[in-house]
Amino acid sequence: MGTITIQDLTTKNPITLMGMESGICYNSNTSDPEKNYKRGLECVKTNHGRVLEYPQVYMVIDGYSAKVIRELYTHIGGAPTRLQASTRYIDYEHGFEYVTPAKVKANPEALDVYNSTIDVIKNALLKLDTLGIPREDSSMVLPLCMTTKVVLRTNLRNLSDMSRQRMCTRAWWEFRQLFNDIVTALSSYSEEWKTLTTDASLNLFSPKCEVLGYCPEKNSCGRKPKKEQ
Repeated sequence: MGTITIQDLTTKNPITLMGMESGICYNSNTSDPEKNYKRGLECVKTNHGRVLEYPQVYMVIDGYSAKVIRELYTHIGGAPTRLQASTRYIDYEHGFEYVTPAKVKANPEALDVYNSTIDVIKNALLKLDTLGIPREDSSMVLPLCMTTKVVLRTNLRNLSDMSRQRMCTRAWWEFRQLFNDIVTALSSYSEEWKTLTTDASLNLFSPKCEVLGYCPEKNSCGRKPKKEQ
């Protein structure tokens, strides 16, 4: 599967930053990092959501399918932004990497159909090149399973909100994998990020049923009871 690289531009001490910024509004002494840290944690625990927008996250997402990246964009609004590798300028003469679902791999006949389809597309691209079709046009036949690379800038609030949908056991498998990889990468970036991503009492990174106490989905996985129950 793909890789997540957290870039150095990412806020190193997000809890301390949140405490410092919120302290300005309270006319508090923001020169003490320890007090800022405690204030930042309190903001998270009391659901002061706006302050979650201060910690910025810069990451490189590489090796996931174009399909899951398209789904990722449904969560981007406001401050978050991204750049994606262009299909116009990447050299595909030697083929392209692509994602094969586990259920396809487990079925030899399905795997043969899947890989054969990719081979047809690869050969078509080469043929279109010989016919003088510019890559910006021939790339239209590229499949959604093709892997791609994205540079994403987002923030803690956006990621926490995304977790409500994408950490759900009913979420699409590749997006669930992508999001769990993001959480793992952040938890390794700094101690404060580890606290934010792993401390269950903060409940920042969890499916919506853990926040609500019940499952609002029509087709529940059974992890939590339905609201009417």
